[in-house]
Amino acid sequence: MVDQGDRRLGDLFGKLKEAARSEDARLIEQAIWAVWLESGSATVDLLMQRGLQAMSSGDYPTGLVLFNSIVEFAPNYAEGWNKRATLYYLMGEFSASIADVERTLALEPRHFGALSGLGLIHTQLGDEAKALDAYERALAVHPHITLARNEVERLRKKVRGERI
Repeated sequence: MVDQGDRRLGDLFGKLKEAARSEDARLIEQAIWAVWLESGSATVDLLMQRGLQAMSSGDYPTGLVLFNSIVEFAPNYAEGWNKRATLYYLMGEFSASIADVERTLALEPRHFGALSGLGLIHTQLGDEAKALDAYERALAVHPHITLARNEVERLRKKVRGERI
């Protein structure tokens, strides 16, 4: 399993915060995702590959079986929890998705994907204050997330009455 304290992640997150251009940030983001996907297990890698294929093809029941296997086999692998959270979101199972996002963030507090997803969930649930908090936390880690930036601007006006 990737060690969330992996030096590569620390270096990449430092570069991400300092990136002046969105294009540079995108390349750094891709490198972070590549590290996050490193499970260190051929079995988990295969389950992840098949789970992602099932999710992208809309075969949510199969995806759920595969992601369940990942989190049972590798409970300290943050990306297993994050992918299952994404699948639960797509299935409309928001409570289960939030629980898996929380587990992801317990393992990797800098997981901007999980934080952005949490913002989406709370937006769907109509809890704009929690959505705003999640998006602000995502931007604190990854300042170039366009969706989060746009949502923060929109939600600050609604929730706090602030001008940006």
